[in-house]
Amino acid sequence: MPRMLDVSDEVRAEIGDEEAERLLTGDDAPRSYDCTSCRTPGDPETDRTSTVLFVGEETAVLAFAHAGCIPSQVVTVSEEQLQGAVRSITGDSPAGGGSAEAAPQNVPGGQAVLGITSGLVLIGGELHPALVVEPTAPIARPGTTGPGDDFLPLLIEQGFIPVTDTAELPSPLAGWSVLLAAGLLHAVLQPGAEGGGQVAWWQAHQPLSVTDGWRAAVNKTQRVLIYAAPVGSIGQQPREDLLRDALDKAAAGGKLVAASMPLAGTPGA
Repeated sequence: MPRMLDVSDEVRAEIGDEEAERLLTGDDAPRSYDCTSCRTPGDPETDRTSTVLFVGEETAVLAFAHAGCIPSQVVTVSEEQLQGAVRSITGDSPAGGGSAEAAPQNVPGGQAVLGITSGLVLIGGELHPALVVEPTAPIARPGTTGPGDDFLPLLIEQGFIPVTDTAELPSPLAGWSVLLAAGLLHAVLQPGAEGGGQVAWWQAHQPLSVTDGWRAAVNKTQRVLIYAAPVGSIGQQPREDLLRDALDKAAAGGKLVAASMPLAGTPGA
């Protein structure tokens, strides 16, 4: 009997009491699993285990994770994201090596795309998992045609904080989170309109791989640092020390904002 399995109230509400009880009694619970966050093995009979329900427009997928990696929760994603999660969970989607880069999604209005690069940032003697966001072109405020770049002002209005010193941890941003499923990066989520569920601010066209070091760091800190800069401020840096140098230069020039956020579904601080 998997006594270590947790089915949260929101997951129970989605799958029903009967299915929840079948999970708790072991009828439908796996004997072993690969954690949907860190991708290392787990056993619901010996490891504290969370049930994580990914819900799309037409499909829902129940996955399992170490409770220390991610709590039991419902994660609402697009159908495209969900199919990507299914492929990565079942092993049908090959994961590439190295940092997650590009595969950006169109920004509303179609004027630019957002590129994302993953890396580790050393702050206070500890490595923190980070994502660096940079558009491929200036971002115009919705309803305008430019030619100005409103990318940073728009993010500041959302709660991102200007960075003057990269040696300081960015402030938490409530309501935002990072979706990491099956050990792959799927999306950065933001609060929906009028108190609705989270929606994708950025999502990968297909799940992006992250390094083992990045995944280990996020499983330790349970938070991701998001840095954002206007087009041309950072560039694609081949090494993390060069990426840090570029962040430092962007901060010194007043062209960097940042926030920290939890893994998808966990409460914002």
